[in-house]
Amino acid sequence: MTYCLAIDVKDGLVFCSDSRTNAGVDQVSTYSKTHEFSVPGERVFVLLSAGNLGTTQAVLVQIRKDMEDGAETSLASVPDLPEAAAYIGQLSLAEQRKYLANDGQQAGFDPQVSFILGGQIAGKKAGIFLIYPQGNYITTSKTTRFLQIGESKYGKPILDRIIQADTSLADAARCALVSMDSTMRSNVTVGPPVELQIYENDSLCLKPRVVLGEDHPYLREIRQSWDANIREAFKNMPPLWPSLFKSGGAC
Repeated sequence: MTYCLAIDVKDGLVFCSDSRTNAGVDQVSTYSKTHEFSVPGERVFVLLSAGNLGTTQAVLVQIRKDMEDGAETSLASVPDLPEAAAYIGQLSLAEQRKYLANDGQQAGFDPQVSFILGGQIAGKKAGIFLIYPQGNYITTSKTTRFLQIGESKYGKPILDRIIQADTSLADAARCALVSMDSTMRSNVTVGPPVELQIYENDSLCLKPRVVLGEDHPYLREIRQSWDANIREAFKNMPPLWPSLFKSGGAC
């Protein structure tokens, strides 16, 4: 399984992904799910992936080939982020159809993949888009400033409570790591190394990607601090009201 998320706040974007791939209990390995594409000084993109690894790799190869060959439509030529999302959605659909044509009868085979695309083109606003296996896409709203793919349910509550448009990039990055740690705690198919990428609006340049292994001291500190503070918050909650339990019930 996989967990990837992206956050869009007023100062920029945050991307976070795990690196575990799972083709069965005896075939667990690691593979980066954060991919970067850029034209220096003009545009920058980050692509997060969740789903079939073969489809993902084929899409990545085609993206790079189109950019290198100067194709009419590529991440180097699209005029805006929605067009970039549509382009990747079409590449994904085309690759899925190839696999289905060859292996459509294979039991349990699923070529689907989801992506989160984020970044900025010079003169346009930065943003993030979730691209579904069917090729269509959505973006964030004023009230929901993040997108998730993969095993999203365990890491969503912290994002719902913390992330707002004016959340700082540093706090958004910390929140992303807590969201990732919560997911890894509850689902063993999501695992480190954790990759974290931050983009500052209008910089058209990505900071060096941070890679945190399972024993990285900061990841361990985040985990221990979150656990301790959750327990303390629970202890400080209002005590249970006796009146909630009405007398007179049968015993």
